[in-house]
Amino acid sequence: MEKIAPFQHSLNLSLHQNPVIQNPTNTIKASLASVALAPALTSPQTQLSAHSLPYNRSGLSSSNTFHFFDELKGVNSLESLKILHARMLKMCNDWSSDSIAVSLISSYLKFGDFRAATMVFFMGFDRNYVFWSSFFDELQTCGGETRGVLKVFVELYGKGVVFDNKVLTLVLKVCGSLMDSQLGLQIHADLIKKGFDLDMYLKCALMNLYGWCSDLEKANQVFNEFVEKEDLVWNEAIMVNMRNERWEKAMEMFREMQFSFAKATAGTIAKVLQGCSKFGALEEGKQIHGYVLRFALESDLSVCNSLINMYSRNNRLDLARRVFDLMEDHNLSSWNSMISSYAARGFLNDAWDLLKAMEESDLKPDIITWNCLLSGHALHGSYKAVLKILRRMQVMGFMPNSTSITSVLQAVSELGMLKFGREIHGYVIRNGLDYDVYVETSLLDMYVKNDCLGKAHAVFDNISNRNIVAWNSLISGYAFKGLFEDARKLMNGMEEEGIMPDLVTWNGLISGFSIQGYSKEALALIHQIKKSGMTPNVVSWTALISGSSQKGNYRESLEFFIQMQQEGIRPNSATISTLLRACGGLSLLQQGKEVHCLSIKNGFIEDVFVATALIDMYCKSGNLKAAYEVFKKIENKTLASWNCLIMGFAIYGLGKEVVFIFEKMLEVGILPDAITFTAVLSGCKNAGLVEEGWKYFDSMRSDYCITPTIEHYSCMVDLLGRAGYLDEAWDFIQSMPLKPDATIWGALLGSCRIHKNLRLAEIAARKLFELEPYNSANYVLMMNLYAMFDRWKDVERTKELMSNIGVKSGQVWSWIQIDQKVHLFSAEENHPDEGEIYFELYHLVSEMKKLGYKPDLKCVYQNTDDSEKEKLLLSHTEKLAITYGLIKSRSDVPIRVIKNTRMCPDCHTAAKYISSVKNREIFLRDGSRFHHFSKGKCSCNDCW
Repeated sequence: MEKIAPFQHSLNLSLHQNPVIQNPTNTIKASLASVALAPALTSPQTQLSAHSLPYNRSGLSSSNTFHFFDELKGVNSLESLKILHARMLKMCNDWSSDSIAVSLISSYLKFGDFRAATMVFFMGFDRNYVFWSSFFDELQTCGGETRGVLKVFVELYGKGVVFDNKVLTLVLKVCGSLMDSQLGLQIHADLIKKGFDLDMYLKCALMNLYGWCSDLEKANQVFNEFVEKEDLVWNEAIMVNMRNERWEKAMEMFREMQFSFAKATAGTIAKVLQGCSKFGALEEGKQIHGYVLRFALESDLSVCNSLINMYSRNNRLDLARRVFDLMEDHNLSSWNSMISSYAARGFLNDAWDLLKAMEESDLKPDIITWNCLLSGHALHGSYKAVLKILRRMQVMGFMPNSTSITSVLQAVSELGMLKFGREIHGYVIRNGLDYDVYVETSLLDMYVKNDCLGKAHAVFDNISNRNIVAWNSLISGYAFKGLFEDARKLMNGMEEEGIMPDLVTWNGLISGFSIQGYSKEALALIHQIKKSGMTPNVVSWTALISGSSQKGNYRESLEFFIQMQQEGIRPNSATISTLLRACGGLSLLQQGKEVHCLSIKNGFIEDVFVATALIDMYCKSGNLKAAYEVFKKIENKTLASWNCLIMGFAIYGLGKEVVFIFEKMLEVGILPDAITFTAVLSGCKNAGLVEEGWKYFDSMRSDYCITPTIEHYSCMVDLLGRAGYLDEAWDFIQSMPLKPDATIWGALLGSCRIHKNLRLAEIAARKLFELEPYNSANYVLMMNLYAMFDRWKDVERTKELMSNIGVKSGQVWSWIQIDQKVHLFSAEENHPDEGEIYFELYHLVSEMKKLGYKPDLKCVYQNTDDSEKEKLLLSHTEKLAITYGLIKSRSDVPIRVIKNTRMCPDCHTAAKYISSVKNREIFLRDGSRFHHFSKGKCSCNDCW
């Protein structure tokens, strides 16, 4: 029933249990006619008792009854109905037929006289729950309001009509559903005042009333007034507390109920299990499951469905499935509960298997089934699958509703499919779904994420009832694009409409400033939140940390995390994932391990996003074995998890392993996306697997309908070029449908350096100088190539070109972490232990030369003598970092070095010799990939 604002009751309620009757010999016998047709007939001095009305069934013959039925069928106006009603009353002294009363009520409702219909209803026949239910259904169907029933009740009450407890019970329930506490309190007060005997049903109705009107103390007070509490009372009290989310009180009552030997109904059990689901009370849920088995309630479908939801919400899908499998019968809700549980937890294959089994059992999925699958796939990043599910459900004859559209729009947003998003927008308008604020907010978010702030603002302007979610979505959209003035204006407009910014509003601004590189301003916003009287939460700090990390300011991210801990804010799974990204970005293995321990301690290790971030961190920190161990332990591997592992093996040049993992992924039913193929092609190019590279590149379009992007074309150019097929790489560039960008020409230039092809290198360099005129790496690469051919004039010319346009060689550095301290090596500043490092390095080179090492003097592009070139090679930062690691670290610990630019061939050769001479593993991450040196060999197979 609808909730309507309480009307003011102008009549005083008076329960005449023992009324004073001035003329008992002339007591008026009330009937439905006297009330419906002439409500003024009675006086306050006259006793009207609904439960004591004359009910002589013999007062009207059956022939007259049929006669009136026939006439009722022919009535075509309200006036003729009233005339017929009056004639009926004149022909009999006592009211006789409930069926005639039902027909009269229907007729009055048909003609819109809701007051008369209600009068007949109250006065006409024995009340029971069936009549009440059908009456209210018919009333609402005809356009009547439930509150009108209460108005008639108040009118009759005020005229002295005495109703029995059954009617009062039902009226109190209506008051509760309409949250009309005023009338309910008046009835309660009058009952107490007149000393009415409150039976069990009436007291339960009072508990129900106070429960709906958020006065739980009064509800529990009524419960405590019971001397003997029967089953109904216990169940009602528990339900009232559960509805008001007084979980602990409800469970306390449930336990006391057992000691009182009262029995819970299936509805109460289902409600309490919902509480266990919501509040994560697994142990209590298991105890209730035991109660269900003890009292043989497992045959009740609502109880079993609640058990399934309780176990799945508490991350015990195994127990949820066991309950499902042990059910003798399954209804649609049972199947949907289990499918929803699998989908929500990311077990998408299991969800599909269950859908198939459901269809095989001759039960067809409904819109809820499809929405469960849509939301599950959207939640776990299977966005393309969402669109396939949408098409499939439409083929099955289901029209997407607001819930479906919300999930689909999320997928469209992430896939960047603006055109399809606009089509969905059209569908929303055509089908009248734009009333739903969640749909409108999802549309707004879709346009924001597709860089259509104008469209987003247009959607926002059309939302009739803008809530804070819509405001926050648009504000964060402007902030993410760096349009902070517009975001501030929106914030001011929101306040003018009486909606105050909440933490979500501020967090959107923090994230925007942080992502745009304004970390100081973002931190200032956190302080501003404090001044406004709110407390920054974990989301506020995570937005700051995440934004800095996305901008590449990893060290700053870690510093902000330390500040967050000092504020006493505990991290959540998103914080942990961001920290791991920062550790991976800096290859801080030890700190990454500490964050790993933190995730275990806080129970985040089962979170698939945290697990994927761990894989990424270990891969980027040079511990591929640990990354693989984390991957194996992920119970529900997502596409992102597979992609992360494949890319990890790819950057180490382990191409065959990349191919193996990719094929394994296909075997378990995970479909690749564009990112997967970028990782696979990277693995092929780093390992020189030309044939496999072509195979997977061609399969993108033919087998998976994925259009190759510039990243995929760049991988193929790199693959062909590194393998020595430079002419094929050139032809490939000429024939590709996309315009070559800097990544394409950079891949070709790098390959030309490896194979010393100056002709193609100069073509690629000219293109790069046009596309990236201020990227010093391109100029340095060309100078190295000219130096290899002793073309010193071209080296000087390139230097002069750099000088003319103001390009400076970027700072080159390498660093190594020893005992929690980072040691940086660069040409700009000397290390405190420089003397010791060079002394050890000279000895090391001497030993290496005995094994055949020859310095590659072509790596020096200064025109000087060979001895000077050899000295310059010794000063390369990666050599200094590796040597320092040999001096300061234990002999059984691998050396891990980070370099910001591509490793030169001489340093690469030297690292192989060092790993052999010192019998040490060396992990070196340069500007393009990882190198794992061990026993004189490198994981890249000299293909970098």
